[in-house]
Amino acid sequence: MKICVYGASSPRIDQSFISAVEVLGEKLAKKGHDLVYGCGSSGLMGAAARGFKKGGGKVHGVIPKFFEENGYESIYYDADKITRTDTMAERKAIMENECDVFIIAPGGIGTFEELFQALTLKQLGRHKKAMVLFNVNGYYDHIRELLDMAIEKNFVSKECNKLYEICDTDQEVIDYIEKYDGKVPSWEDLKIGTR
Repeated sequence: MKICVYGASSPRIDQSFISAVEVLGEKLAKKGHDLVYGCGSSGLMGAAARGFKKGGGKVHGVIPKFFEENGYESIYYDADKITRTDTMAERKAIMENECDVFIIAPGGIGTFEELFQALTLKQLGRHKKAMVLFNVNGYYDHIRELLDMAIEKNFVSKECNKLYEICDTDQEVIDYIEKYDGKVPSWEDLKIGTR
C-alpha cells in the first residue's frame, strides 16, 4: 500500500515523537508499504521519510514550489520522487489521490487541517481509505475529547467515530490498516438531524 503520513515539520519537538514515527515508518516499509508525504526533512515529516527509506520503502515527496523558494521547510532530497506543486491544494490533492491509507502523526495547524479535510472527504463519501491518528504520548487525546463533545452536543453524528481510529502504538497502527475492510457508515447515518 501507499501510505500518506501527515505530521509536524518542526525540528523543536521532543525526540520521543520523532523516534516513534521513524520506527513506524521503518516497520511499514519492511512490510512492503511505501510513503507519500509533504517532502519535509525535519520533525515528524523527516522521521517518516527516514524510517521508510531505512526499511527499504519508496518515498514520494510532494512540496509546493514556494516552500522551497522561501525556505519554509527543509526539503528531503533523498526522496525517490519529488513532485513540486504551485499550491497547497494541489499538494494535498496529489497525496490524497495517491495514497491508500492516511496516518496522522502529531502535528500543528497544517496537520490538523489535513486531518479534518481527509475526515470530511470520507464523511462525504469521497474516499473509503483507512484513517489512523497515531497517538504518540497521548497527543490526540484532546482531539478525541473534542469530537466526543461535538457528538454529545449534536454537531456531529456518533457514526463519524467509525471513520477513523486512534492508535497508541505502532503495532496498533499496523494491525488496523492491514485489517481495514473499507466499510463506512452510510451518508444517512453520518448526517446530523436525519434520525
